[in-house]
Amino acid sequence: MNRKYRKTVIAGNWKMNLLPSDVKPFAERLKAEAGRVKFCDVVICAPAVMIPAAVKAFRDTRIAVGAQDVSEHDAGAFTGEISAAQLRDAGAKYVIIGHSERRQYHGETDAAVNGKLRAALEAGLTPIVCVGETLSQRETGVSLDMIRAQVKSALYGIPAEKARKIIIAYEPIWAIGTGMTATPEQAEEVCGEIRAVFRGMYDARAARAVTIQYGGSMNPANAAELLSQPDIDGGLIGGASLDAEKLLAIINAANQ
Repeated sequence: MNRKYRKTVIAGNWKMNLLPSDVKPFAERLKAEAGRVKFCDVVICAPAVMIPAAVKAFRDTRIAVGAQDVSEHDAGAFTGEISAAQLRDAGAKYVIIGHSERRQYHGETDAAVNGKLRAALEAGLTPIVCVGETLSQRETGVSLDMIRAQVKSALYGIPAEKARKIIIAYEPIWAIGTGMTATPEQAEEVCGEIRAVFRGMYDARAARAVTIQYGGSMNPANAAELLSQPDIDGGLIGGASLDAEKLLAIINAANQ
């Protein structure tokens, strides 16, 4: 982490878990300890039906609420989609874009990720853009090529002043929900390369400013070592974010 130039952000991704009735008790446990957090921002990315309850539960705290997806369209006949403006009006401040599960199960393309990123920025949401490689891509030595391509495609046509508002989450697909975790050195190599892409597309200032998270089975046992890497500025937490105690332990690691 390098707090001199950029924010540290811990974001919990609840995926399709919990119920609206679970939000308040979870929030009460998290709020009891998270009020002492000074050095990192905390976000809960909840299913869309829970966003109003989460906004209410975390009101008057430093914990922000985010969504897990957004439409690239502003409005219209897109049944089942949710626009960036609707999310913003509901109280969301962040949104995850391009998660590997969206890419894998819903056929989300790099072009769609770029469209969603533009929509989120236009509405004033902070996007958390996910990139990552499969196990076969890592084993064949093309990981960095894949990551570079995903980042460049996501940022296509995005001006520097808006790029600084984006968070990139490196999530190796082979480590999501598997219990496998990239070593700190592996994670740092990729996050450093993401920062290099920003430097090449924009300038050194943009590269220094961008927050880059690691996701992929970050947990209380490995969080401190991962977060000690210079180019890792936080985490996008999946399974561990469903347990308030585990999430608090990761937040505390980032708050050192």
